[in-house]
Amino acid sequence: MNKIVDVLIIGSGVSGIYTSLNLKDDIDVLLISKGKSHDTNTNLAQGGISTARNEEDIKLFIEDTLKAGKYKNDLSAVKILTKESIDNIKNLIKLGVNFDKCDDELIYTREGAHSVNRIVHTKDNTGESVQKALINELKQRKNITVYEDTYFADIISENNKCMGAIIIKDNKQINVYAKCVVLASGGIGGVFKNSTNQKILNGDSIAVSLKNNIKLENLNYIQIHPTAFYEQNSNQKRFLISEAVRGEGGILLNSDNKRFVDELLPRDIVSKAIYEQIKKSKVPYVNLDITFMKKDYIMKRFPFIYEECLKRGIDISKEYIKVSPAQHYFMGGIKVDLYSKTSMENLYAVGETSCTGVHGKNRLASNSLLEGLVFSKRCANNINDFIHNIDIKIIDTNIITTNLQTLINKNREMVINIIKEKCGDYYDELLDCR
Repeated sequence: MNKIVDVLIIGSGVSGIYTSLNLKDDIDVLLISKGKSHDTNTNLAQGGISTARNEEDIKLFIEDTLKAGKYKNDLSAVKILTKESIDNIKNLIKLGVNFDKCDDELIYTREGAHSVNRIVHTKDNTGESVQKALINELKQRKNITVYEDTYFADIISENNKCMGAIIIKDNKQINVYAKCVVLASGGIGGVFKNSTNQKILNGDSIAVSLKNNIKLENLNYIQIHPTAFYEQNSNQKRFLISEAVRGEGGILLNSDNKRFVDELLPRDIVSKAIYEQIKKSKVPYVNLDITFMKKDYIMKRFPFIYEECLKRGIDISKEYIKVSPAQHYFMGGIKVDLYSKTSMENLYAVGETSCTGVHGKNRLASNSLLEGLVFSKRCANNINDFIHNIDIKIIDTNIITTNLQTLINKNREMVINIIKEKCGDYYDELLDCR
């Protein structure tokens, strides 16, 4: 079966949906989601979204991002991220995101490695709020069609030019021909035993890029989050205890009840410090303490974390939170330019599956949703400018002969092997691939 659209977007997180919403309304868009539209890492994001507070804050915001990234960042990308942050936050507000305010002014919190409070939020469920607002707007757009429970199998290309993609829906192959394809399929957390990510996110776009010789970059840049809720013998995604908890004053204690690290250092440093305590004590977690905060404040500021921990038998207003590191974010991915264009013509990549270079070797807290906003909008604007110059061409494509689960397993194994090859022993210490 063949289907023809102007733009195919693969992924329903902030990057995929925001790309679609920034395309002109006369462009015919098909957006697909591997699961349901809300089964994304965007929906899990708790802490908030970084933004320059004003023009004067941009310089310091740039420096904080570079310092966290070990100065391995692409400076041009960082400048774009920070300078375009304010306008994108204003746009989210127009789209219906009700960030926390006091006297009609945005409330900013602080997280690790930020010099000042510059993170906007909706309590501790920012990602969910953003996702809901974007999906609500998506439903109003008559030019956008959404396919859920649809698997991205491969690219259709000729002479390094993307012509579309092969997708599988209801166990049927659909060859989608498009002027442009946007990969927004998220991270790689599903290939790890310990991850805060949705388990369905197995790096599908990375596997397809490997098969099609699309340039990848910095595959060894994988971020570990210091504070995932510790649960013995759990193979489910780890529940994240937001960095905002430490940003608001939470402290980390070892098995001797002693503080052992500055909680607001970059994530990789805090993760290593926790792991050293775990190895030293042979206790598989450390404790995060916020019991000195007033219960009313905890329940107002962190209602989601409070309720989720209570479900797991912990009243965080009275008891320590057991935490340990878990895979959290992928800074590497499909190499793109400042307009999210990949090495294949008419193929774009946005969000966590892309590598803009903005994060360097270690992502600054709450820069993930911001990257998704800034670079997906730039992607959409680039498509808007050039799509009238592109013609759709239908070419012969391969028929997917294996069953869907076999294909998923094969692609997943490909991602696991390349990550092991690039990362070496360090991640074997922290995590075991499934």
